[in-house]
Amino acid sequence: MADVVLEINDLHVSVDDVEIIQGLNLTINKGEIHAIMGRNGSGKSTLANVLMGHPDYQVTSGSIVYQGKSLLEMEVYERARSGIFLSFQYPSVIPGVQVGTFLRKSVNSIKGEHAPSAREFRKLLSKKMAMLDMDKSFLSRYVNDGFSGGEKKRLEILQLLLLEPSLIILDETDSGLDIDALKVVSEGINSVLEDSACLVITHYQRLLDYVKPNYVHAMIAGGFVKSGGPDLAHKLEANGYDWLEPQSEVKT
Repeated sequence: MADVVLEINDLHVSVDDVEIIQGLNLTINKGEIHAIMGRNGSGKSTLANVLMGHPDYQVTSGSIVYQGKSLLEMEVYERARSGIFLSFQYPSVIPGVQVGTFLRKSVNSIKGEHAPSAREFRKLLSKKMAMLDMDKSFLSRYVNDGFSGGEKKRLEILQLLLLEPSLIILDETDSGLDIDALKVVSEGINSVLEDSACLVITHYQRLLDYVKPNYVHAMIAGGFVKSGGPDLAHKLEANGYDWLEPQSEVKT
């Protein structure tokens, strides 16, 4: 029997009384990678924000079950501690807070009594930074302050490697990455996927060459209009989304 991590049923979400997500259904099992592709404004990032508990998004109907429990009844910090990780499209700058301090406090906050000792953390941190080809001088810099796009994404993936979440949500993680950085970041993501479920939100197929999805969903106007395997991502990259619009159906 499949180990269901996330189950979304008939989800409707509004922002300022405007419905963005309209009757969305999705089930992700442990070890599966699901990719969502769609135009700007289709509802992709709205879904990510709802899963993480952003207060600006109102769930008007439907359900979200995470590891057998109602996600909608959980506070944001409870979602994070239960193993949900969101890689932001635009990571925040935190002036005055060093990366090393930020990472240590993040791990302690999420893992609680299961957090590694200071010595174990330093050893784990060195190992994970080596995986991402990150110099130790990185730890003394302020979080995302003056970082390039690639550096911001590497820091997020470093957090991912340290936290080892059960549900990984990647919101346009490939944004701002050159080819070399994309490969390194993808290797980091792949290293934790065996024991996790993953939802990848992206505009482009290139990330999916490295983080290979089991399923791809095309999203238009707040719902999935077509789902398939990896080949669907190639078709969307080549042909866009017009062919999926209702008016583009071929009449016989």
